Amino acid sequence: MIAVITGDIINSQYADTQVWITKLKNLLEKWGSAPQTWEIYRGDEFQLKCNINDVFWRFLAIKSLIRSQENLDVRIAIGIGEENFSSEKITESNGTAYVNSGRLLNDLKNDGHTVSIKTNNESLDRDLNILLKWSSKDFDSWTMATAEIIHEMIMNNDMTQEDLAKKFAISQSSISQRLKRANYELIVETNHYFTKKISEL
Repeated sequence: MIAVITGDIINSQYADTQVWITKLKNLLEKWGSAPQTWEIYRGDEFQLKCNINDVFWRFLAIKSLIRSQENLDVRIAIGIGEENFSSEKITESNGTAYVNSGRLLNDLKNDGHTVSIKTNNESLDRDLNILLKWSSKDFDSWTMATAEIIHEMIMNNDMTQEDLAKKFAISQSSISQRLKRANYELIVETNHYFTKKISEL
């Protein structure tokens, strides 16, 4: 069983493509090589496959990276399922994980939400999607500054607040305030819960 993230950049036409696409590529390259593990296509859409235990944290890493760019946001459809055919290009691979993710992104474009998950368990989907809808009320309102801090914490979870303060040239108390406003401790708890529920499939 694998996870497939299919997403698209919201408001990409109003931003400098070279800036956000370079940052997104650099992030995706940390998790595997293109085009087998990830691919950016049709200008502002992308797909990534990963381990089911990593999918929530990777979704948040992408979300925080894009939210840290002016005027941008991202829609993300998480599909959990099987991979029946693995091609040299992820966009040509197939299985329920790909089908669930691809169809879900089309649904997201119509219902106005920015993240959703589809597995082969309707009861689990219902529970996790309620959780994601509530969580997204926070994620979708992150400022660029908050998103930057969250992204650093996700990518470097051994970083202390003092390390972050030095990196961003602000006080440690400012870092603490931003993490509290973003409910970072609750985000970590949500990741543990999400991963536990997925692992029970």
